[in-house]
Amino acid sequence: MELIFQNVWLVPLFPFLASSLLGIGLFFFPNSIKKFRRLSSFISIMFLNIAMFLSFHFFWQQITGSPIHRYLWSWVLYKDFVLEIGYLLDPLTSIMLVLVTTVAVMVMIYSDSYMFYDEGYIKFFCYLSLFTASMLGLVLSPNLIQVYIFWELVGMCSYLLIGFWFTRPSAANACQKAFVTNRIGDFGLLLGILGFYWITGSFDFQQLSKRFFELLSYNQINLVFATLCALFLFLGPVAKSAQFPLHIWLPDAMEGPTPISALIHAATMVAAGIFLVARMFPLFQMLPFVMSIISWTGAITALLGATIALAQKDLKKGLAYSTMSQLGYMMLALGIGSYKAGLFHLITHAYSKALLFLGSGSVIHSMEPIVGYHPNKSQNMIFMGGLRQYMPITAITFLFGTLSLCGIPPFACFWSKDEILVNSWLYFPILGSIAFFTAGLTAFYMFRIYFLTFEGDFRGHLFDDVKKFSSISIWGSLEFSEEEFKLEKKPTLYPKEANNIMLFPLIILTIPTIFIGFIGILFDDNKMNVDFLSYWLNLSINSFNYSNSEKFFEFLFNAIPSVSIAFVGILIAFYLYGPNFSFLKKKIQLKPKIDIVLKSFSNFIYNWSYYRAYIDGFYSFFFIKGLRFLIKIVSFIDRWIIDGFINGIGIFSFFGGESLKYIEGGRISSYLFFIIFCMFLFFLYSYII
Repeated sequence: MELIFQNVWLVPLFPFLASSLLGIGLFFFPNSIKKFRRLSSFISIMFLNIAMFLSFHFFWQQITGSPIHRYLWSWVLYKDFVLEIGYLLDPLTSIMLVLVTTVAVMVMIYSDSYMFYDEGYIKFFCYLSLFTASMLGLVLSPNLIQVYIFWELVGMCSYLLIGFWFTRPSAANACQKAFVTNRIGDFGLLLGILGFYWITGSFDFQQLSKRFFELLSYNQINLVFATLCALFLFLGPVAKSAQFPLHIWLPDAMEGPTPISALIHAATMVAAGIFLVARMFPLFQMLPFVMSIISWTGAITALLGATIALAQKDLKKGLAYSTMSQLGYMMLALGIGSYKAGLFHLITHAYSKALLFLGSGSVIHSMEPIVGYHPNKSQNMIFMGGLRQYMPITAITFLFGTLSLCGIPPFACFWSKDEILVNSWLYFPILGSIAFFTAGLTAFYMFRIYFLTFEGDFRGHLFDDVKKFSSISIWGSLEFSEEEFKLEKKPTLYPKEANNIMLFPLIILTIPTIFIGFIGILFDDNKMNVDFLSYWLNLSINSFNYSNSEKFFEFLFNAIPSVSIAFVGILIAFYLYGPNFSFLKKKIQLKPKIDIVLKSFSNFIYNWSYYRAYIDGFYSFFFIKGLRFLIKIVSFIDRWIIDGFINGIGIFSFFGGESLKYIEGGRISSYLFFIIFCMFLFFLYSYII
C-alpha cells in the first residue's frame, strides 16, 4: 500500500503522457497520424481513465482513515535555501482528483463525437490531456512554487483552447483577453508568494501557516504588510475564478469549443482559484480584513453575474455568467469561514454545470445545420424553442441541471447552496440578503434559458425572415399572434437528437447531479450530527474543525425561504417565457402606468445585461483608450521634444559645419576680410549701444 501512495504522481503523469504521444505524433507525422483519429482519442480517454481509477483508490483510502501522505524531493539547494518539489495527498486533494478526472473523462468521451469532423481533432485532444494533467498537478502540489508552475500551465492550456479556432477574430481576441486578464492576477499571486516567503521563510502550505501563526502570536509580523501580501495572493484566484473586477474574460471564453467550456467552468480553470483559497484558508483566517474582502468580493460577483445573465441571448454566455455567479457563492462561503459549504458547492456545481454545458453543446450541434455555424446564429436562443420534442433526452438532462442550479430539492446544488445562504445570513444579514436575492435571480434566468431553448414552438426558420426576426422582442417572446406563427412556412430542417456517444456523458452526469448532494446529509456519529464531507475534510492538513450541524428536518425547515424564493423566480420566468405565456398575459391585465414602468425597467435590465453592466465599456474607455492616449502623448514628447532637441543640435551642427566649410577656403585674404568685417560689426554695435 505504501508503494502505491509513493506513486501518486502517476495520476497527472498518465494524461501528460497521452498529450506527449499525440504531440510527438503531430510534430513528426502530421499527415499519417490524421488517419488514426479514433486511436488518438482512445489513447487520451484510456490514459485518463487509468488516472481516474487511481484517484478513486486514493480517495477511498483517505476517507477510510489512511494517513496524509506527503513526499518531497530536493530541487534547488543553495546554502540555506532549499526548494522542494513533490506531492501532497490528503482528503481535500483526493476529492479534487476525483472531481477533475470524472468530469474530464466525460468531456473527452463527448468530444470524440463533437469534434470528430474538425481538422484540429488530434490537436484538441492533445491540448485537452495537457489541460487535465496541469490541473491534476496543481491540486497535488505541496507548496506555493509548485502551485504557481502548474497555475501557469493551466493558464497556457486555457489560452490554447479558448483560441482553438483562432482563424475566427472573436476567438483570437477572446484568448488574448483571457491571457492578459489572468496575467494581472498571476503577477499579484507571484508578489503574494514572495511576500509570504519573506515573512515565514517557507513555501510549504503546512509550514507556512504554522510559522505565520507563531510569528503572529509573538507580534513579530507587520499586519499591514501581511495583509497586503494576502490581498496580492488573493488576486490570483480573483482572475482565475472570474471574480469581480477581473471577471471580464469568462464570457468571451465561450468562443472555444463547447467541451472545453464545460471543462473550464466545471473542474479545471475556475476551480483552481477556489481550491487555492481553500488550501490557504488557515492563513487567511488569521487576517480578518482579508476574509472580509474575500466575502464581499464573492457577494458582489454572485449578484453581478446573476444580473448580467438576466437577458443574455447567447446560450453559452448565459451559462458563463451563471458560472461567475456560482463562483461568487463559493468565494462568499470561504470568506465568511464556511469552508465546508464553499467546497461542497464547488463539487455539486461542477457536475451540474458540466451537464448544462454539454447539453448546450448538443443543442448547438443540432442547430448549426439549420441556422449556420457562426456562434451568433447557432448559440442564439431567439432561433431555438420547442427543442424538447426533437431532443427529449438532452431536454430532460438539461432540466435536471437547471433544477439543481436553482437549488430545488433533492438535486445536488440545493444542499450546498442552502448551506451558504443560511451561513451568510447568520454571519452578516446584508451578505445573506444579497445571497438570497441572487438565488431568486438564478432561478429566473436559468428557467428563462430552459424555456427559450426547449419549450414553445421552434423558431429556427425565422432566421431568414428579417421582418419576423425583428418581431422577436428583446426578451425572446414573439410579438405577433399565434395564428400568424402557425401559418409560417415550416422549415425543411429540424433539430435532431445527439448521437449515443454524446448522450452517454449527459446521462452519466445526471447521476451525480441528482445524488452527489447527499454527501452533505447528516449521519449520527457518537451522538454528534456530522455530515460525510465535513468528516472527510476534517482529516485534511487544513485546520478545519467541523461544527455540529442542524438536524436533518431543521435543515429542511430553514431551507423553506430559499426554496420559496427560487419558486418565485421560476414562476416569473414561466409567466414571461413559458409555453402558455400568451394565455397568462391575457388573464393578467396591468394598468397602463404600471405597464410603462415595467417596460422601462425591462429595457434597463436588458441594456444592463447586453452591455455587461457597462464594465467592459468602462475598461475599454479607461484602460485601453486611456492607455493608447497616454502612449500617443509619450510618443509625441519622445518624437518632437526629446528627439527634436537632439535632432536640432545635429541640424545646427550640420549647417554650422557646412557654413564653415565654405568660409575656410585656405586663402589668407579671405580670412583677413572676415576678421575685419567682424571687427567692423562689433565696433558698430558698440557705437550704437
